[in-house]
Amino acid sequence: MITLTEDLIRTSFINASKGAAQRAQLPELDAIDFEQLDLLGWQDPKRPTQHYVSLEVDGHVRTLLLRGAERPPAKKLLCSWCEDIVDGNQAALFVAPLAGESGRRGNTVGTAICADLRCSRNVRRAPSSYELRSEDPALLEYHQQQKIAGLQERSARFVRTVMAG
Repeated sequence: MITLTEDLIRTSFINASKGAAQRAQLPELDAIDFEQLDLLGWQDPKRPTQHYVSLEVDGHVRTLLLRGAERPPAKKLLCSWCEDIVDGNQAALFVAPLAGESGRRGNTVGTAICADLRCSRNVRRAPSSYELRSEDPALLEYHQQQKIAGLQERSARFVRTVMAG
């Protein structure tokens, strides 16, 4: 992922007003290793049900406003982006207002995403023994690259759905 700046994030919102984009509480960007990320997700500390995700889609940075619960649900959900089943972190239901007029009318689209929005970390972890029974470094690297590509494709598809309104 390219290194994100405050200005780049604020101008890349696709489903929030300019005012909402300016009010968004951003994480400490200088402390983030963007080379290990496919997306940057964070929770607004002042609004616990408001979350944001920035990622590259079709060569452009896109930032989404997401709404979720303050706490993950009691039942387990599979993250629809990273599809990680080992980490133990729960997925939560998030909704995103659609872009444009449709979103201003209150229309949304939802999905289950890791509650901590750390899908990039999940796809980079070493596969467990029951996921892949091999010590071959080339096969392990291929497995990880497939997981990363899947995360990028599924998260980009969600962004495109929001953009289509």
